[in-house]
Amino acid sequence: MEKIDWKNLSFGYMKTDYNVRCAYKDGKWGELETTDSEFLNLHMAATCLHYGQEAFEGLKAFRGVDGKIRIFRLDENAHRLSSSCHGIMMAEFPIEKFREAILKVVKMNERFVPPYESGASLYIRPLLIGTGAQVGVHPANEYLFIVFVTPVGPYFKGGFSTNPYVIIRNFDRSAPLGTGIYKVGGNYAASLLANKKAHDLGYSCEFYLDAKEKKYIDEAGAANFFGIKNNTYITPLSTSILPSITNKSLMTLAEDLGMKVERRAIPIEELETFEEAGACGTAAVISPIERIDDLDENKSYVFSKDGKPGVMCEKLYNKLRGIQLGEEEDKHGWITIVE
Repeated sequence: MEKIDWKNLSFGYMKTDYNVRCAYKDGKWGELETTDSEFLNLHMAATCLHYGQEAFEGLKAFRGVDGKIRIFRLDENAHRLSSSCHGIMMAEFPIEKFREAILKVVKMNERFVPPYESGASLYIRPLLIGTGAQVGVHPANEYLFIVFVTPVGPYFKGGFSTNPYVIIRNFDRSAPLGTGIYKVGGNYAASLLANKKAHDLGYSCEFYLDAKEKKYIDEAGAANFFGIKNNTYITPLSTSILPSITNKSLMTLAEDLGMKVERRAIPIEELETFEEAGACGTAAVISPIERIDDLDENKSYVFSKDGKPGVMCEKLYNKLRGIQLGEEEDKHGWITIVE
């Protein structure tokens, strides 16, 4: 293979050697299969194409300080995929089979796991789609699970550095009792227009307010929000936010560092009281927020005057990355080592 420039990898797709698949037919899941093909042979009436029966996950594998490959919170991703399947009536993929598929695909593409200290990682993308032909809004009777991997660099070009965000009021990412709590493609399609608007205005990403009252911070297009003040880690509690595994991990680490943790509604006005703020997710881990502009109200909430990440954002980021890379003790059993 061509020599990969690990330090200058973008966050994008690169062909790797193999992907793993598993089909659901006649009421049961088959055996795991391996292929080097990047393509699917799909029926034109498949429910994933017409009625959005698809869910996906994102997790990462890292080459550690000791040379071992570590996968971060594999089981959490398996459980979240099950939740998404339940939410849009797809056949749930068994947890043990998920684990087996992830380990298999990482082992088979081991040469694509970036070296330690490269700043890059192996992104793992499990995908589950309705493949059964259906005209009429009903769940499919056949499904396909696929998991592929690709080496990636930092999600934001500057890596761990502050970014500006903007509040967008004339779009909602998801409804309060809709699919926001599931990791399904429709939520991301719904964020594309607002995200483009934010980029066109010179921002890294958009922030949504709650869809019902437009009074509270919800989340960014592809990340959860957290704010820090008075030694407290505060993150929104909402029925339309994806339960981020990174956010869940950061809440635990914040408590480990002696901080209080609060999950509650965050009124937009409270933004001016935070000492630090960040967006968090698998792709970026933490994207420290430089400022959030509210163009409609002609207000700017500034969290970093010198463009540097805040002290607690940095501590939390380093702690999480340390666990992923084997530099810090994995007290909570989050790591799966690929033997």
